Amino acid sequence: MKKITNKSALTILPTKCGEFEAVAYRDDAAREHLVLVKGRIKGKSDVLVRVHSQCLTGDTLGSLRCDCGEQLQKALQIIAQEGGVLVYLQQEGRGIGLLNKIKAYALQDKGMDTVEANLKLGFSEDDREYVIATEILKDLGVSSIRLLTNNPRKIEGLRQGGIVISGSVPVKVKPNRINAGYLRTKQEKLGHHR
Repeated sequence: MKKITNKSALTILPTKCGEFEAVAYRDDAAREHLVLVKGRIKGKSDVLVRVHSQCLTGDTLGSLRCDCGEQLQKALQIIAQEGGVLVYLQQEGRGIGLLNKIKAYALQDKGMDTVEANLKLGFSEDDREYVIATEILKDLGVSSIRLLTNNPRKIEGLRQGGIVISGSVPVKVKPNRINAGYLRTKQEKLGHHR
């Protein structure tokens, strides 16, 4: 079972959405994760939470192949307004890493969908884990949440880690001409809500 091995000091991170408290965590696999907190959350029930897996291409470079960057920005805006937590996990490409994600993109260029590409590379449809997210939320004193997500597997993963999910809030973004097929595949093959 993965565990948190290090937690840095809190600092203030000003963003386009407002100021957040920021804290970094390291797990026993030496992966580093970032948490942004808006408002008082410790001991509060039904805290608004977004658990977001790193997507360098979408979050940082603005790739149109996915909706990750748009979902991240929308979630930050909602958390900035209502208060809550963003847990940003270092698990690129649904857990397969950046190199394999680019290989999966190349297979998609040849006609495979995102699920078929992952399977062809020898991975499951989605290799993400949420153990560290549950450990982080517990460390923050959060046990009951409203989860900003379209992904039912994320809900189940957090529940298995002992987090009570009182509800989910969809993060709706408008598809573009490039990612429409990708979003359809996530809905049809992975059960994501739209």
